[in-house]
This record gives sequence, C-alpha cells and structure tokens, in this order.
Amino acid sequence: MKRTLGIRQRSTFSCAVLLILCCGLALTGCNSASAPPPDTTPPTAPTSLVTTVASSSQINLSWTASTDNVGVTGYKVERCQGAACSNFAQIATPTATSFNDTGLTASTSYSYRVRATDAEGNLSTFSGPSTAMTMASNAAISVSISPRRGGAVISQAIGFTASVQNDVGAAGVTWTKTGGAFTNSTATSVTFSSTTAGSFTVTATSNADNTKSASATVGVTDLTGVTTYHNNPSRDGTNTHEFALTPSNVNTTTFGKLFSCAVDGEVYAQPLWLPNLSIGGGTHNVVFVATENDSVYAFDADASPCRQYWQKSFLSAGVTAVPFADTRASDINKKIGITGTPVIDAASQTLYVVAKTKEGTGNYHQRLHALSLIDGTEKFASPVDITPAITVPGTGDVGDGSTCSSSAGNVPFCPLEENQRAGLALVSGNVYVAWASHGDNQPYHGWIMRFSASNLAQAPVLFNDSPNGRESGIWMSGGAPAFDSSNNLYVITGNGDYDGTKDFGDSILKLNSSLALQDWFTPTVEGTLDSQDLDLGAGGAVVLVDLPSSSVPHVLIGGGKGTNAQGQIYVVNRDNMGQLNATDQVVQELSLGGMIYSTAAFWQSTVYIAVVGQQLRAFPISTSTSMLSTTPGSQSAHAFGFPGATPSVSSSGTTNGIVWALDTNSTTAMNGSGTDGPAVLYAYDALNLGTQLYRSDTVIGAANAAGNAVKFCVPVVANGKVYVGTQTELTVFGLLP
Repeated sequence: MKRTLGIRQRSTFSCAVLLILCCGLALTGCNSASAPPPDTTPPTAPTSLVTTVASSSQINLSWTASTDNVGVTGYKVERCQGAACSNFAQIATPTATSFNDTGLTASTSYSYRVRATDAEGNLSTFSGPSTAMTMASNAAISVSISPRRGGAVISQAIGFTASVQNDVGAAGVTWTKTGGAFTNSTATSVTFSSTTAGSFTVTATSNADNTKSASATVGVTDLTGVTTYHNNPSRDGTNTHEFALTPSNVNTTTFGKLFSCAVDGEVYAQPLWLPNLSIGGGTHNVVFVATENDSVYAFDADASPCRQYWQKSFLSAGVTAVPFADTRASDINKKIGITGTPVIDAASQTLYVVAKTKEGTGNYHQRLHALSLIDGTEKFASPVDITPAITVPGTGDVGDGSTCSSSAGNVPFCPLEENQRAGLALVSGNVYVAWASHGDNQPYHGWIMRFSASNLAQAPVLFNDSPNGRESGIWMSGGAPAFDSSNNLYVITGNGDYDGTKDFGDSILKLNSSLALQDWFTPTVEGTLDSQDLDLGAGGAVVLVDLPSSSVPHVLIGGGKGTNAQGQIYVVNRDNMGQLNATDQVVQELSLGGMIYSTAAFWQSTVYIAVVGQQLRAFPISTSTSMLSTTPGSQSAHAFGFPGATPSVSSSGTTNGIVWALDTNSTTAMNGSGTDGPAVLYAYDALNLGTQLYRSDTVIGAANAAGNAVKFCVPVVANGKVYVGTQTELTVFGLLP
C-alpha cells in the first residue's frame, strides 16, 4: 500500500513538471518566427553636393539621394561660416534632396555638408563639403518679363520670356497664371493660351529668390471680327469684347504706335479685321485695307514689322483709278478708286468691295468684286459690272448723255458721276451697296442695290430715291446702311427733290430687305436744307437703339448739317417715323451747334458724337423716354475741326469703356485745314470724356506719328490694337510690349 502510494505521488509530480514544460514549449511555439534584429545599418552618404549662389542672401543646395537597406527618411544639413571654417552646425532637416539657405550675409563664404538618416536614427557619413560665397549686397536678384502686356484671341498662343538678373546659378523662374493654360514651359520661357475670354495675369517668380517676380497681363478676346462699317449692322460702333485695352493701361507710357504697313493710295474705307484665318501657312489674325488706287491688301494684324499676305489690284494696262478732275469735284482730291468700306462674310471667307476705274478715254466702270480672304482671288463669277444698262423707270435728271446714255422714261446708273461713298452691308445673304455723287455735279441720284452674296446676281434689286427728280445722294460721310433685327434698312439722303411719293431728298428712309420703301422721316425744313446745301444726309449718324423699358422702345438717332449749319440731330421712332408733317413727328430734335459729318456711337445708354468744331460729347439717353439729355454728361477738352469724328467704343462688356476718335482735319481735301499732316488718335474714358487717356501727337517723333490724315476715317479697335487708315499707310497702335 505505501509503495503503491509513493509511486502514485511521484507520477503526479512528474506529470506536473512535464505539463509546465509542455505549456512553456507550446507558448514559445505560438510565434511562427523570432523578432527581427534591430536596424543598425546607416544610409549611404549623400553625393554630388552642389551649392549655387542665388543672391546676396541666399545659397541653394542640391545633392544626389542616399540609399538605405530600409529607407532614407531625411537629411541633416550643416553649415559653417567663413573661409576655411570647420565649426559646422546643423541648420535644417529637409526630406528632399535640395534646400535653399536664406537670410545670409552678403559677400560671405559658407561651407555645407549633408548626411542622411533613416527611421532608426542611423546617420550616414557626411557628404563631401561644398563652399560658395554670397553676392555683394548691390547684386540683388531682379526679374523682368517680355512682353509685359498684350492681347490675344481665343486659343491664340503667346510666348513669354523671363530674364533674371544676377541669377548666378541660372535657377530661372517658376511660371504661374490666373487662368488659361501653359505649354512648353521652361525655366526662362512659357507659351500661354486660353479657350475663354477675359483678362489674365502671367507671373514669373525667381527660383533663386521667391520674393522677386514680374507679371504680364493678357486680354483674351472672343471678338468674332470687325467685318462691317462701325462694327455691326446697327452701326453703334462698339466692341464690347476688348479685354486688353483698359483706361488704366492706355497712356503714353504703355500705349503707342507699334508698326505701319505701306499702301499705294489713300484709305477712305474703314479697315476690317478677322481672327484665326488660315492664311500664309498658319493661323493668323488679319486686317484688310482698301485704297483709292484700287487695291485691297491683307496684312497680318499683329506682326511687327508689317507682314503682307496678298495685294489685289484692279488696275492693269490702260486701266487706272479715276483722276479726281474727271469728276469736276475736289471732295476726293488725289485719285478715286475704292471709297466705300468693304464688307466681309466670315462664313464663306469672302470680301465684297466696289472698285471704280477709268479704262481708256472717257470709259468709266464700277464693279462689285467678291474676293477670297485667303489669297484675293475673285469668287462667285466676280466681278459684276454696274453699268448704265441698269435703270429705273422715271423722268428724273439724266444729264446731257455725254457720260451716261439714257432712254426715254428711264433713269440710268452713271458710273462716273455716282460716288460709292457709303459702306457696304451684308445681311441675310445679300450685299447692299449705296451711292451719291462727287460734289453736286449732276446727273446723279441716290441709289441702293441688292446683290446675292452667293452669285452676285446680274439683275440686282434696285431703289432710286429721286427717279422723277434730282440728287438725293446717300453719302452719310462713309456710313453704311443700318439694319434692325427684322432686316429693315435705314439710310439718310442729301439735298434733292422731295414729293413724298417717289422723290425723297433730305430724308431718313426705312426700306425692307427687298428695298421697298416702308416709312420715312422728312423734317419740315426740307426745302431750306435743299436750297442752302444743308444736306441731312451729310451725317451717317444712323444708330439703332433698342430700349425695352422705354415708351418708345425702337429708335434711331441721325442727323446732318442742320438749319443754319447747327447740326440738327433727330431721335426717330422706328415703328412710326413721322414722314413729313407741319411739325416734326419725332421723339426729339436737338441742335448740336455744328454740322454732322459723322456716325455717332452708342454704349451703356449714352450717345457719343463729335460734330464739326465741337468737342466729343456724351449724351445720356433716357431708358424710359428714349430722349437724349439736352446737355452732355461729359465732353472732351479738344474740339474737332472738319469733319468732326466718328468715334468707336471698346469695353470689357459694361466696364473699361474707352472712346476712340480721330482728328483728321490736317488734309488738303475739301474743307480740311489745307495742309497735309498726321491723323491724331485720341482716347477718352467713356465714363468721363474730360479724362483724356491718350493722344498720339504728344509722343514726339516721326516714328510715333500716324500717316497723314484722310477725312472721315474711323478707328478700328480689336485685340489690344487700334488700326488707322491714312494717305500712305495703315498705322497700328497698341500696348507697348
């Protein structure tokens, strides 16, 4: 019994020991692998440490990255100051392989060394040292950018170049922008473009000293073109898509003459502008210019020096422009070829223009041409000869037959006497052309003809405003027929017979698109105007205005020389023009104190007009009554001599309005100063014409002057530039680069 018990007790003890041992082994076996040894391997030393002097207070460091068996987590940069120094102290712990040390002392030597660290705090050995000396204190970094300002059309690329002075290490710049997109970016250059319109800022910031930068401003326009006289069919003279030119940057410091393009004759016609044209092996903005020597030019709108893409001349052996003496008048006193402003159809890439020529002895022609915008070649069976075979029934003046044949009961078109002065119009696939005379040398009548733009139909639709009488020319000082949204056409006629049935001298006429008379306004003083040579149609001030909240929502504003040469302007209800009554049935008539030989401009409920001998004036118009203020809201200090001025307005929508006007009095043409001299470009703040922003003759020197003046010229504003036609050149003004 005892032995048995002893054996059992020893067995129990042994099992307990075994159990403990087994449990211990089991616990140890719960981990599948043993814990890794600690990381004691340091990273490799950084190599290729380079120090670059950036300024008098900055040195930039860069090095080649270290490697590590686990991973480098950062670097420790140490610096010592002074030549042959050895007392290094840690100054930074960057995680990248570069560091810019700032706040240093000018003209001082600094040495650097770098080592790497990992997550366990293992440190590499130091890189080799590198030493550099900061610049002298007068060698500070500065940044400039070129161009500093400019304009572009949608998607047009503009290249910018940055220059960093005292950038010893050639660190260059970082480019930033407020919109648009960058391509081809380098440390010193970048290409900018934008698919949206607006004003954008491009900035170049020095990489060596990020406190130094330079900026440029780019106005990107979505203007689709200036393809017709005074910008649009309403003839209001506005470009509200101008984001480059503002009242703050149009001044003699930042704005001036950029370049010029030589032409072969006087430019009476307004230049026209079109963006993004495929021409000359690329895509370019192009300006088109027509001359009295019967030429049409296509110039690059932006290239300086001037780049000509093509010239189309309508002259050849035995074919010349018309000598002005042949017309027995000196209103155009050099030669007569293309006078009226052409019109462009951007969709078909066609320019329509009327050219007048003399062929042989006493043989005169006027032809309507349709030219390709790409190369100036004729299109659509062009040209169409407008000859005396074109007639209207009537008993009116046909002269003595020496230059214009006629038949009983018909009034012929006379190519010599008729002056194609008014601008052409293009509406709903039709080209409209109007005529007057040279001086008052008869026979002449006011003609309007409509041609199909697609084929220049040989049988045009006609209107003659004095078929049973005389004269009644449509000059409008170069103004083009105006059109409303229903394609009704409006013109002003000059001195001539009036009967209210067929003859409409000194009247404002409304015709439908087929040239059927719809309505008219004739002032009660029509007889006085006619007898005293006070043409109502001297002015092209036909501006169509829509004021939806007004009691008279649809008006036009027009006028001419006026009784006693006081420049009467009329506000006429387009829905009921008043015709001829004992008292004028108009919304308003207002004397301006000088004859009107111009077309007014209209922007932000304000009419801008410059009559002969008066200041450029701004007349607010009531949005409830459609009546002009009887006193100007503001006016220029400068008074414009003959022929006054046809202003143009540029703006960024409803802001940054600028009124542009040309003083063209310096000419030997009839009623001018008698001396040829440069045209003078004026720019005014549209909100206050008393604030003159710029005038071109304040910048002295022939290189800054426009060409000699041509009366009735109109400035064209597009894409940060202003285009001015003169006697010998197209002068281009803009933001100085």
